[in-house]
Amino acid sequence: MAVDHDRLFKELIQAFFEEFILLFFPNMYEHIDFRHLSFLSEELFTDVTAGEKYRVDLLVETKLKGEDGLIIVHIENQSYVQPSFPERMFIYFSRLFEKYRTNIVPIAVFSYDAIRDEPSSFTLPLPFGNILHFRFFPVELRKQNWRNYIRSDNPIAAALLSKMGYTESERIELKKQFLRMLVRLELDEAKQRLLIGFFETYVRLSDDEEQQLRNEVNQMETKEKEQVLELLISYEQKGKREGAKQKEREMMRKMIAKGMSIADIAHIFDLTEEEVHKRVND
Repeated sequence: MAVDHDRLFKELIQAFFEEFILLFFPNMYEHIDFRHLSFLSEELFTDVTAGEKYRVDLLVETKLKGEDGLIIVHIENQSYVQPSFPERMFIYFSRLFEKYRTNIVPIAVFSYDAIRDEPSSFTLPLPFGNILHFRFFPVELRKQNWRNYIRSDNPIAAALLSKMGYTESERIELKKQFLRMLVRLELDEAKQRLLIGFFETYVRLSDDEEQQLRNEVNQMETKEKEQVLELLISYEQKGKREGAKQKEREMMRKMIAKGMSIADIAHIFDLTEEEVHKRVND
């Protein structure tokens, strides 16, 4: 199944919006009044020329400290290389401004694996001067050294380790440090599950790597070792249960596709018909 990168990033940043701004834009953070956050509905724009539709990833309405007027923070995740992306950011900006008539703060998160010099502006030049120079705020994750963030108490930093610059040989250490960050953060289960789900979408260790990770955790200091092992074992068990549910769900869908009735499927799995409907539609 294809990974919906935009949805994952939207869920993560929406849950930790204030932490995201603090991590990458500390100067901007000092000016935003986070008591007035409101997440706006998605905007769908049609590119008439190209015949394509684009959906804005995340819009956040808020205020600046000491000012009455609203601002809108637009965050766009870009999971693949697209030469025309700066132009698309400008089009989003212009249409958002046309609709809301307020200050728009455009931010682009470049989350693809390639390391490149990504432009953060769009210019319309003429020989006698530029008509337009539009710029947005970039976050280039692959250019970030993950080791610079492992001492951070910022939860979104923990999740985004998985998209930063690391080598294949660092994968085990990366996950170990991620788990140590989670233990230190002491988040509630829902937020913890969100961070782990995001991280493991992009960094999934092999069985041998998981065993090596377990061995390294066992060599840690006693108190921290127990906490990390507890976290590791807990989510391994949940992962196995989710895997079993997924297999069961796929089996039910295949039975339905072959014409088997919901009543018969419910009888086979010892479930009610309502439970079968719920599982196949999850």
